Amino acid sequence: MIFDIIRQQVEILRRPLAAVVLSTLPRRSSPMLLLLHWHGFAVNERMLPPGQDFSNSHSRESLPSSALQLNQTWTQLEQLDQQMLDAAWQLGAWDLVREEHRGCNVVGASVRETVACRQAFGDNPLKPEDEAHLTAEAPDRDAMKAMAAKLGYVRWLFRPVADGLWRGAGQDDSLLAGGGRLPPCPVAPVASVGTRISRSSYQLGRIDRIVLI
Repeated sequence: MIFDIIRQQVEILRRPLAAVVLSTLPRRSSPMLLLLHWHGFAVNERMLPPGQDFSNSHSRESLPSSALQLNQTWTQLEQLDQQMLDAAWQLGAWDLVREEHRGCNVVGASVRETVACRQAFGDNPLKPEDEAHLTAEAPDRDAMKAMAAKLGYVRWLFRPVADGLWRGAGQDDSLLAGGGRLPPCPVAPVASVGTRISRSSYQLGRIDRIVLI
């Protein structure tokens, strides 16, 4: 289960999560790429002048994201929807977004679509050749990215509150004290639309009180 994998990675790294992204091809049983974007900074020893201590702020860089390849048997995108809904629900996300994209190698595709496709599969759009931004355990990532450019891809995104960066952002009356929720998720998946470009948003959080501005 995707939720269990995310929690395992949080326990290993002990860093707050900023965002969780899952990308795959719109073909049954295609491998999935799980991107975990961490909040925090690490010391880059290559940037330290000789004799400089680790407290030098100029030697710090954002923590690299984690890229994990998941190989599971699935026949419908709604099965992956359900796993991501369960993860987003238990981790306290306000919503879960699912995007279905066409390939960016088609006639009329924009530069923006190309950048979005590369980002979905772990590339840094600002430094395409820089691998330092990513810690990858995904042997088929390049092949997945190339196929996505031809066939299109599906991407899911949520921002966790439990184990995450967003504990103090806004108010959500559905959350427990630790920022999460108890399973099961009450929101059901919706059908995919196929090869068309679409964006579906699953609302998970709620506000029960009256907010005075």
